[in-house]
Amino acid sequence: FGLWIEPEMVNENSDLFRAHPDWVLSAPGRKPSITRNQMVLDLSREDVYEYLYKTISGLLKKHSISYIKWDFNRCQSDIYSHVLPAHLQGKTAHLYYLNLYRLYDNLTKEFPDVLFEGCSGGGGRFDAGMLCYSPQIWCSDDTDPISRLSIQYGKSFGYPMSTIGAHVSASPNHQSGRHTPLSVRAAVAMSGVFGYELDLTRLSQSELDEIRDQIVFYRKIEPLIHDGLYYRLNEAGKDRYQTWQIVSPDGEKSILSIVITNPVPNAASIHVRLKGLIPDAVYDVNGEYTRSGLSLMTGGYTFRFMFGDYSSAQILLTKIN
Repeated sequence: FGLWIEPEMVNENSDLFRAHPDWVLSAPGRKPSITRNQMVLDLSREDVYEYLYKTISGLLKKHSISYIKWDFNRCQSDIYSHVLPAHLQGKTAHLYYLNLYRLYDNLTKEFPDVLFEGCSGGGGRFDAGMLCYSPQIWCSDDTDPISRLSIQYGKSFGYPMSTIGAHVSASPNHQSGRHTPLSVRAAVAMSGVFGYELDLTRLSQSELDEIRDQIVFYRKIEPLIHDGLYYRLNEAGKDRYQTWQIVSPDGEKSILSIVITNPVPNAASIHVRLKGLIPDAVYDVNGEYTRSGLSLMTGGYTFRFMFGDYSSAQILLTKIN
């Protein structure tokens, strides 16, 4: 059981704001700015810190909660603390985040079995400081798989794929309106912390069957995704496709993925050279044939012809000797 919370926010019609109007970030003598029907609590204050710690820890002690998604879905504004003198107001934002890290630090130490996922309007809090306490962070609210290709490509330069929250969402996508096959959405999401955000009651039986198979497949490759080495086999946006590879630390397993982003007529076969394999090892290539690691890294692998809107493929390689 998990909770999706925005503990740093408060509504103007809440009992909390009525009792403590000075607890929000707001300029003196002015009405606080409201976005998404919310104001931001002034976490630079010790009393606000104590309130949040007591509230969140109380929930975790009282209920069997194993997951917290900690969201922050509006920008900070009116960054003024009602307890700091004028000459220290410039420290408000810094003190806010020091207390936020302190809050995370104490909660994760007291509740080490609870998974905290960071989030802020998508990837707004994807930083190394948050990663100390949130081993996974929601990558972006843009779940369009074609958009996600470049987003996850960029994230891969600074963060392991095991930290990147990635979901299969509905088609057409709720933000872009783009139609994409379920297989493509899954192939992209499987390169991170895989999940679904779908209304299952709106899916066909064939889609439900496909999702079942996808989950079985991901369970097989999950250790590979979380612990493996990620290789970018081409540059995002440069070609009519994007392809990448993840290899286990021992080099014995690998998953090779490709998504066609721009279908064209009479296209040449797509040929890539793999990376990270054991040169003198023999690999089973997706149950189709065997090749040596050296052959795959120098001679390369040719994808079967893919036709239609946003087609994809996932090729599993397993060392057999």
